[in-house]
Amino acid sequence: MKMKRYLRWSILSVLALTISMLSLSTASFAGVAVGISVGIAPPALPVYEQPVCPGPGHLWTPGYWAWNEDGGYYWVPGTWVVAPVGMLWTPGYWGFEHGRYGWHGGYWGPHVGFYGGVNYGFGYGGVGFEGGEWRGGAFFYNRAVLNVNVGLVRNVYSRNVMVNNVHVSFNGPGGIMVRPNREEERFSHEPHRMALAEQMHHEREAGHNREFFASHNHGHPGIAATGRPGEFSRGHMERTSEAHGGGNHGFDHAARNEHRVDERHMDNHHAEERHMNDRASARPVSHEVRHENVRDTKQSQPKHGGRDR
Repeated sequence: MKMKRYLRWSILSVLALTISMLSLSTASFAGVAVGISVGIAPPALPVYEQPVCPGPGHLWTPGYWAWNEDGGYYWVPGTWVVAPVGMLWTPGYWGFEHGRYGWHGGYWGPHVGFYGGVNYGFGYGGVGFEGGEWRGGAFFYNRAVLNVNVGLVRNVYSRNVMVNNVHVSFNGPGGIMVRPNREEERFSHEPHRMALAEQMHHEREAGHNREFFASHNHGHPGIAATGRPGEFSRGHMERTSEAHGGGNHGFDHAARNEHRVDERHMDNHHAEERHMNDRASARPVSHEVRHENVRDTKQSQPKHGGRDR
C-alpha cells in the first residue's frame, strides 16, 4: 500500500515538473513580455555607419538603448551576429503605456514580428526586414541597405527601399503611434528563440562601459556599431555620425530609391514632416509609417522578414 502511494506521488511530481518546464518554454517563445519598466523616455536613436558584414551567414542586429538601474540608459551597439539558419531577428523596442516605458525583448523566429514601428535602419524600417532573405540554407543580402563586401559575400541582390530620417526610439504616445497588424500578431505566436549567448554578452559588456551611458555621452555614444559582438576596439567599430542623415556608406548606390507610403499605417494627428534622401538611410520618414512599399521589376517583394516562401 505504501509502495503504491509512493509511486502515485512520484508520478504526480514528474507531471507537475513537466508542466512547469513547458510553461517556461512557452513563455520564452513569446518574446513579447515586458521585462523592464521605467519612468523616463529613452534617448533618440543615434545616426551611425554600419560596419561591413564579416562573412556569409551573419545578420545585422541593430543598436538600441538598454537600461541599468544604477546608470540609466546605455547604448548597445549594433552588430553582426551569426544567425541560426532560417531564422530572422526581431529587434526589441520600448513601449510607453500607463505612464511607464516598458522594454519588449527581441527574439529569433521564422518571420520578423512587431518591433514598435521603430526605424532602426539598415533594413529595419519600422515593419518587417528589407535587408535580405533566406533562400534554402543560405542568406542573401540586399546591398541597397546592408554594407556587404562582394569579395567576401557572393549571395547578394539590390532592391531599393524607402528613405527616411526620424530618430524616435519608442512606441506609444509621444513616440511612434502604431499597433501590430494581423500578420505581426500571427508572427508573435510562432515558436521563437531568445537572444543568443553572444548577444547577451554584447549587451552586458556595453553595460560595463561608462562611455555608453546617456548620462555620459548625452545620447551620442562614441561607439555606435561593431563588426562582431563585444568587439569595441577601434578596428572593429563605427562611431556616431556628426550630421543627421549620414550613415549607410558603402552600399549599392547605383540604384535610386522609390518613396511610397502605406497610408493604412499613418495617424494623421501625429504625422511629421517627411525627410527624403536619394539613397538608403538609417531612419524613418514619419513616426506613423508602417510599411516600406518598394518597386522592383526584377524580383518579387518578400513580406515581413524577407523569408523565401
